[in-house]
Amino acid sequence: MVKYSGQSHRLNINVQSPYKGSAQITREQFLFHEMRTTAKLMKDGCDEGTIIEKIVQDNLFQYPTEKSIRQMTHTCIRRLNAMNDQSLITAIATQPSETAKQICLYAMMMQYRLVWDFMITVIGTKYRTLDMSFGRIDVNTFMIRLQEQDDLVASWSNSTMAKVCQILTKILVENDYIDSPKADRLNPVLISPVLENAIRNDGMSQALPAFNCLS
Repeated sequence: MVKYSGQSHRLNINVQSPYKGSAQITREQFLFHEMRTTAKLMKDGCDEGTIIEKIVQDNLFQYPTEKSIRQMTHTCIRRLNAMNDQSLITAIATQPSETAKQICLYAMMMQYRLVWDFMITVIGTKYRTLDMSFGRIDVNTFMIRLQEQDDLVASWSNSTMAKVCQILTKILVENDYIDSPKADRLNPVLISPVLENAIRNDGMSQALPAFNCLS
């Protein structure tokens, strides 16, 4: 098992770290069902308050407490808004699951710098270099490098670091990049035309390699 070098006693943590809030993915995770449900209400023109109350009132997420429903609804709204593209929100609500999941992954990239960096610097680089090998060591190495570069990430506990690695791997499984958490090869994913067009139109082409789009 890899041991991380987290130092919880560090005092001069840079609160402006680009990874501030990224550890929340250990609680929030991928949330495909929740994102799709929220996107449908957004597509129908509901405002934020109406979306929250409807999801809570009807318990559309099937969570045990109102507090947890409200928290995750806020998370979904923030994640959807992070894309700043109504066409992608509509696509999550209406497109087949495979396409909608891919756009949900892009939404996570846009909300969390950690997911963005992982998908571009690790996954995107592997596609660009035609290196289809992949394993737990790739995720661990990425996180250890972040610890070396960023004081905030270095302050995370070993358990948080391990959980983040687990979530990143789970995201890859849910989007068919790998077949299982123990897989040793990447699959050659195909970007949805809906997502590719939106990424290009929004001037975010640097994200394309993360979806095996290299042209």
